[in-house]
Amino acid sequence: MKRPNLKDRIINDPTRVLTLANLISLLRAFSAIPIIYSMAYPEWNWLTGILILLAVLSDALDGYFARRARSVTHFGKWIDPTADFIVIISILVYLVGVGKFPGWFFYFYLIRHMTIAAFAIYCMNYGYLILHANWWGKWATGITALGVFLHIFEFSALPWLKMTSIYSATFLLIVSMFQYIKQFILSIRAGSVK
Repeated sequence: MKRPNLKDRIINDPTRVLTLANLISLLRAFSAIPIIYSMAYPEWNWLTGILILLAVLSDALDGYFARRARSVTHFGKWIDPTADFIVIISILVYLVGVGKFPGWFFYFYLIRHMTIAAFAIYCMNYGYLILHANWWGKWATGITALGVFLHIFEFSALPWLKMTSIYSATFLLIVSMFQYIKQFILSIRAGSVK
């Protein structure tokens, strides 16, 4: 069997940090700053909409580029959901602060992520598992983003969609949290790295 050359070993190394996909995720995390700033000025709603759309598109693009370039990394598996969390939680802090979003969802979202992060850190520290996204979590993030978007921009034609999206996101977030916890527990019981 032929040994891979240096270039192939570097490209396929899952411990790399500097990849196009990871840079896109980092930019998404930092996009929270201009998004929040633009939200403070109602006349800049058009800019807020564009920035949120770019953040959502970047979430799809980073995964696409990581798979296409065969550069899925451990750091990427961590930074992608972290970037989503940073953007969403930043917007929620602002919206709850100005009274445009239900506070219960903010606290639920924060506690859910802290719970998953605690398990993930424990598992990574003891070499049990490197967290992989699940489809429940991806759908939950998408529906949460829709709910947040609908709370920023008023759509009088669909007033029911605002809270329906939040309740749907809550359900999906709960299911995905239990899926992650189940994955953690099974990994810890098996005592092996996955």
